[in-house]
Amino acid sequence: MKRRCGYIFVLFFVTFGSSLKAAQSLGNESVVRLDPALDSLVPSDAKLELAKGGFVFTEGTTWVRKGSSGYLLFSDIEANVIYKMTLAGDVSVFLNQSGYNGPMNGFAFMNVGVETDNRRDPKDPLFRRWIQVGSDGLTLDPQGRLLICTLAGRSIDRIEKNGKRNVLADRYEGKRFGGTNDVIVKNNGTIYFSDTFGGMRGREKDSSAELDFQGIYMLKNGKVTLAIKDIPTPNGLAFSPDEKYLYVNASGAGNYIRRYDVQPDDTLTNSQMLIDLRADKTPGFTDGMRVDAKGNIYSTGPGGLWIITPGGKHIGTIRVPELAANLTFGGPDYKTVFIAARTSIYKIRVNTRGHHR
Repeated sequence: MKRRCGYIFVLFFVTFGSSLKAAQSLGNESVVRLDPALDSLVPSDAKLELAKGGFVFTEGTTWVRKGSSGYLLFSDIEANVIYKMTLAGDVSVFLNQSGYNGPMNGFAFMNVGVETDNRRDPKDPLFRRWIQVGSDGLTLDPQGRLLICTLAGRSIDRIEKNGKRNVLADRYEGKRFGGTNDVIVKNNGTIYFSDTFGGMRGREKDSSAELDFQGIYMLKNGKVTLAIKDIPTPNGLAFSPDEKYLYVNASGAGNYIRRYDVQPDDTLTNSQMLIDLRADKTPGFTDGMRVDAKGNIYSTGPGGLWIITPGGKHIGTIRVPELAANLTFGGPDYKTVFIAARTSIYKIRVNTRGHHR
């Protein structure tokens, strides 16, 4: 255990230096404006700022209101931790073993979580490989309880008001999930989440794989049902403010966002392509998504954070110096966008408040 702590400690200084340098190099070119419609959403003087660096792989940004202020929660997948960050930038551990929380024995070291790297040249002295054993997507339910996609834990967990952690779902039709990725909750309490092969070292070929596809599931009244499976590599989820539509994006080689009609019984119909990002070869991919109060979609994508109208038009990009994985609206007025991008959390002020979840 001491060796692991020391490893993370060393990584803090390595990654903090690289992320800070990248943030400073961005200068005053934080926002690419493609349409005048963006001017009402993002101020002309808006600048991306480094909120905190020194992590390994940040994900799952979620704002928790506390009185007139609040704090940000986010996952560090490789560290297997959920962190809490105040508006002042003070960071503390909110939850240890946030993803895989079983015994760290030989089996776990050889089989749990996929292997990834920091995308540097393998010959670079700063090239590193890690295993993704921690949690991924986070959100709050209408009662303010934290829901966790455990990824390598292959479940959806909930932290109760008394602090107890419960597993809400880990199987579909008796077969274990492959790696829960992102989660969202309707106002009526119905939960939707994406499941991938990302919780297993060998992905779909892993000996522990029980489902042979990746999909979006609905958890309602304690029952798990398959909502959609027409996206081979599903990832991020977001509702329109009126909850008439659910947006789902495809990650990796997918790089597109589809829109679904949400029926009165919470099922999903009428799958339509909202926007296809595959023509843009800039590094980056669709992953986390959020929606503002006007219904505009904010999604990670090539080059940073794409801002997309409800009709599917790309009107601007917030450039991020690292690969962006997720985002959320937060702050007392929900007009600060926090972006999880590999080793760092970035922030930028906007004009339009975010949709509450």
